[in-house]
Parts: sequence; C-alpha cells; structure tokens
Amino acid sequence: MMEENKSLDQVVCIIYDVLMYFAEAVAKSLKLPSIISAMYRLVLCWILIPFLGSKPKDLVPGLHPLRFKDLPISNMGSLDDVVKLAMDSRTTRISSAIIWNTIDHLEHSSLEQLHQLYNVPFFSIGPLHKMALATSTSLLIEDTDCIEWLDKQAPLSVLYISLGSLATVDKKEIAEMAWGLANSGRPFLWVVRPGSVRDSESAELLPEGFKEQIRERGHIVKWAPQKEVLAHGAVGGFWSHCGWNSTLESICEGVPLICMPHFADQNVTARYLCHVWKIGLELEHELERGEIEKVVKRLMTDKEGEELRQRAGDMKEKVELCTREAGLSYNSLNDLAEFILSFQRSSLFTLQPWL
Repeated sequence: MMEENKSLDQVVCIIYDVLMYFAEAVAKSLKLPSIISAMYRLVLCWILIPFLGSKPKDLVPGLHPLRFKDLPISNMGSLDDVVKLAMDSRTTRISSAIIWNTIDHLEHSSLEQLHQLYNVPFFSIGPLHKMALATSTSLLIEDTDCIEWLDKQAPLSVLYISLGSLATVDKKEIAEMAWGLANSGRPFLWVVRPGSVRDSESAELLPEGFKEQIRERGHIVKWAPQKEVLAHGAVGGFWSHCGWNSTLESICEGVPLICMPHFADQNVTARYLCHVWKIGLELEHELERGEIEKVVKRLMTDKEGEELRQRAGDMKEKVELCTREAGLSYNSLNDLAEFILSFQRSSLFTLQPWL
C-alpha cells in the first residue's frame, strides 16, 4: 500500500501494543519509526523474572506494596513461556517513544523509574476514554434500562457490581455473592454476564429465593453502560475485577471500589487501589457471604466508606485538571501529535533500542 501511494506519503510511524512486539519487525522492514502503547506493570514484571524464587507473600524489592503473588507473571502459564515472551520482546523491540494510558500524577514515581530505564520520550495521555470520546466501546449489548432504575435510587446508595468481560466464577461463588449482597441490605446493580459462571447458563445462575428476597432493592442485567453507570449520582461504590479500563473509569467518576482481581495486571491494580491510592477495599480470600456482607457495609454505610469516597472525589478533581486545556494529559497528547508530525519518512531514521 505504501509503494502504491508514494505521493500521498501518509504513513509516518507504526503504533502498537506492548505485547504485539512482532509489529516492530514490520516497522523496521518499512524503515518506519515505531511507538509502543504500554502498561508499566507488564513491563516491570519481565524485569523481575530473576526474583521468582521468592515466596508469594514476600514484598517485591523496590516495588512496594507489591507482593510476588501480585505480579502478572503468576497468571501467564509456565515459567518457560514467560521467559520466552520476555526474551522475544526484549531482543526484537526497538522504539522511539512509549504511550501510557494513565495520568502522570497517579503513577508519577513509577513512570519516573521507567523513564530512567528506557530513556525514550514518554507520553502519559490517559485516561483515554476521557481524551478520545466515543459513543460506545462495548463488545456486548448494553442494557440501558438500568439507568431508569438508578434514577429512582437515593444519591450514593447503590453498589455497582461488574467483573468485566472475561473473568468467571463458579456456582458456589455466585451463590455466596448473591446472599452476601442480599444480607447487606444495600441497593445494588449487578452485571451477571452470560458465560461469567463456569458451566452454567444465565437463567440458572442465581440461587433459589434470591430474587424474592431482594425484590426492587437489586437490579440484575447481562451488561451495563458502565461509564454512564459510574457517572450516575446514585452509585456510591463499585465491586470490580480491577481491570485497568474499569479502574480508570471509576477513578474518573470518584467512585471507590471493592477489589476482587482475577488475573494479569488486576492484582497489581488492586494493591495500588487499596494500599497506595487508598480508594479500595480488598476481597482477597475465598468468597463467603458473611465477609461479603461486611465489606459491602464498610464501603456503603460505614465512616470508612465515606473516607474512601472523599479520597476518590479528590482524585476525580485531579483527573479533571489533567484532561482539561493546559493539563498534563492534554499537553502530553499535543506533544505526542507534534512528535509524530516530526517524523520524516524520507530522512534517515536511526533506531534506538529501549530494552
């Protein structure tokens, strides 16, 4: 395509996701510069592979408050597979810059540490869903009727529960979740996605008598317009799997979280939410209705929950400052545009390794 459209001269660089490292070979063969879109947690875990002999609950040196059990590598198959992925990406990846879907003030120290390591321009242009608005990015059909239900609820009274598009639980766990929510006495909006319970269909998911007990206090949908839900004044908490998109969406709306991570970077994010940013409560152990009832009440009715909401509200204000004109993310996005425009395909481009 580039050969056929030489006069248009449209392609000036290739931007690719950090795990799609093989795209670098394409950029190199076309003599194009490349920019990586990355999540720092995944990159850091590759650096830390030599420490894998430590105990799961040991703190990772230099990465407080992370434990070794929180690192994404624990969910990426065998050690041989992890090492091969890391080595392939290290030896083939060459880049002229890195894009981060984050906010500088949120992860400043980590970004500084990585900047010293990689020594290429960094562009923190998050949260992307605020910087580049879209009508919908959902892969599933959203049930917008839940907004009408939320409209009838008191301010900050509703707990929103969604474990994302990939995480699954078993029948026992969904039953414990259901009765914990019922026993908490709090209103809730619960996303029970088809396929989210292993070996079950959605019609069979919830325990007998559950819907009769909650009546109008709970609203259950297959999928929800999450950004709109989190922005609704009735929502006072979010029980989440702690995927990065969900985390950013919650932070942007000032909603504190109950954290139930499953895999990949979710454990890392949950630790930061609870121990660094302090806007989350952990659900670390086996799901049990009594513990669920307690953590829901802590978030939704206790003074502890009010303090979490206050901190989450403060973070929301900082995000708004970053995304408005002259803010950090706003300026970083403009800098990225200028950086891309500076590339000249016809000139000699010197490739510089960053790993």
